Amino acid sequence: MNRPPELFARESEWSDLTGFVEQSGPGTRLALVRGRRRQGKSYLLRRLAAAAGGFYYQAVEEEQSQALAGFGAALGEHLGIPGGRLAIDSWEEALAVLEDLPSTDGNAVVVIDEFPYLMNHSPELPSLLQRFIDRTRDGDGALRLILCGSALSVMAGLLEGTQALRGRASTDVVVRTFDYRTSAEFWGITNPATAFLVHSVVGGTPGYRDLLPASPPKRAGDFAKWLAAGPLSPASALFREDDYLLTEERALSDRALYHSVVAAIAGGNTSQAAVAQALGREQRSVQHPLRALEDAGFVVATDDALRSRRPIYRIADPIVRFHHVVTRRDLARFEDRRTAEAWEDAQPRFRTHVLGPHFENLAREFTFRFASSGTVGGQVASVGPAVVNDTAQRTQHEVDVVALAREQDGSSRVLAIGEAKHTTSKRTLGDVTRLEELRELIAKKQPAAAEGNLLLFSASGFESNLKTAAGKRADVELIDIERLYNGN
Repeated sequence: MNRPPELFARESEWSDLTGFVEQSGPGTRLALVRGRRRQGKSYLLRRLAAAAGGFYYQAVEEEQSQALAGFGAALGEHLGIPGGRLAIDSWEEALAVLEDLPSTDGNAVVVIDEFPYLMNHSPELPSLLQRFIDRTRDGDGALRLILCGSALSVMAGLLEGTQALRGRASTDVVVRTFDYRTSAEFWGITNPATAFLVHSVVGGTPGYRDLLPASPPKRAGDFAKWLAAGPLSPASALFREDDYLLTEERALSDRALYHSVVAAIAGGNTSQAAVAQALGREQRSVQHPLRALEDAGFVVATDDALRSRRPIYRIADPIVRFHHVVTRRDLARFEDRRTAEAWEDAQPRFRTHVLGPHFENLAREFTFRFASSGTVGGQVASVGPAVVNDTAQRTQHEVDVVALAREQDGSSRVLAIGEAKHTTSKRTLGDVTRLEELRELIAKKQPAAAEGNLLLFSASGFESNLKTAAGKRADVELIDIERLYNGN
């Protein structure tokens, strides 16, 4: 199937899904598609169904009788039945119709979008689907069934443990946010500094572009005006996006607790112990909410690159972090449209808790996705942050970027370490000296690290003497925001 020209990016997702739809052989095959809301899943699946001549149905929040009526109406229209409606009284009847669904060319294709909405009133559906798939696995027809949903914990749970559909799905596609370079292209922003500012607020979620009335800023000087007309405007659909996203996950019932945990992480508390301390709770009491937020896709837990089972937590969605750092801390004034003064007062925490962590995230993404082997010193297998102990000085040092290679025996080797700072001052030779000292500390336990490259990321550039010195060294790489977006 030809990829529709209006479909921006999503090459791998389209390839995976068309590969599933075109799988040869009789019987029913199942695929799952999941991802946070506004990532373009429905846009993608509608075009997939149209290209395959398949049936697409999008569920909504309603009672079972209404859902069955809506499903029958949509199916009747798809089949061209006079009057455009099939009378369906149960999901067993609905599945029986799907079993005999005709196909104009190749396999019959059925897409059920927002499947978790159907499970709210029909929890028996996964079991019915299990029985249907098993019964029709070797049937005469060839049906390719795709279930899609935005509730990540629900969709992931369909395939876990003793769940009915475990082992039934042959394809599982996760539709993720655009990476920061693709996002800049999608928004039509060519200035890297401006693209970074926009990405620090809305991330790589494509659906946010259509929710904002103002055109994206073309230069950094237009950023505040764009914010005031969009994410900081009480009239904007994005003004309470963080609360809306949290509400959508039914498993996160204690919203006050989960908002508190998210706020703690957004405020710089990135370990389990630090989150517990910020909430005034025992450490074990935050283990469940952290895991629930991780399962729901709000929080990402990354192991310390140098010490396993030492998770470092960060907020997955920039718009959630932005609102917890900026908007929710001064909600009354933003709701009162005193945006200019509230935004001015928010600058210190915006720079510290939004721009700083976001620049670090993009530095790690650059190192993993875009940096050449010459930049990093080899083929990168994984990248993460780390905390290095200095036993002599009885201190700890945070390392923003640790790039690891995977050896043939399964062990890891440090290729490079890096520091990423989003400050208004230029980086100096002192920053390289600090990285050298950290490299020496790491090399005490991992001798190969002594040969690792030093990566220095800066949003404001580098002093001339640093650039001169780096030009004479093969182990020092200077990455400014231009290179972050356009180089390797």
